[in-house]
Amino acid sequence: MRTCVIIPTYNEANTIADLIKRIRQLSLEVVVVDDGSQDDTSLLAKGNGAIVLRNEKNEGKGSSLRKGFRFALENNFDALITMDGDGQHLPEDIPFFLRLAKYSQSTVFIGSRMFKHRDMPLVRRITNKFMSWLISVVAKQKIPDSQCGFRLIKKEILEKLKLESCKYEMESELLIKASRLGYKIESVPIKTIYNGEKSQINPLIDTLRFIKLMTRQLWTTQ
Repeated sequence: MRTCVIIPTYNEANTIADLIKRIRQLSLEVVVVDDGSQDDTSLLAKGNGAIVLRNEKNEGKGSSLRKGFRFALENNFDALITMDGDGQHLPEDIPFFLRLAKYSQSTVFIGSRMFKHRDMPLVRRITNKFMSWLISVVAKQKIPDSQCGFRLIKKEILEKLKLESCKYEMESELLIKASRLGYKIESVPIKTIYNGEKSQINPLIDTLRFIKLMTRQLWTTQ
């Protein structure tokens, strides 16, 4: 299964080089979508062998992911893996995703940090549990960690989804729309590294975007 790794980034110069090196040791193509970074993220990514797609201004994680998805489809990859660029996700977990995807009929595989969540900040843990419960209800299947950005997505579902969101809520939109098309979402236990980094999510604004998305999805079957 020909697979690439899509990494949406914004000012990740401190972590991106090491992350790319470790992924490339697995013989996978790495595509970094630089969302208007003001540091050396793009330069370091190119220097370590990644393909770099760049937004001239900051458009949001959802917009960057959609650009990466288009690249994967246009270049005939069978699947793609999405990872965050801040070093929280371990490339060493990628082979587990690949093995599951090879033998499973599921089309979306999402990492779950909830099996070992003691190191997750308390506020993030509570918020994540609530959002995951709500998305599970709407999607009509159990998704323990709906906010995790470490995922494997097969080509067949990407070709059918019409994703519209530009910010963080796009990851939730993908799960809901995939579920409504009848596709199974499978969880994969992963390890996550928390180093006290500040989340780029704005608690107020991004929560309001999430509520708007959920309201829209509750009133539509598309």
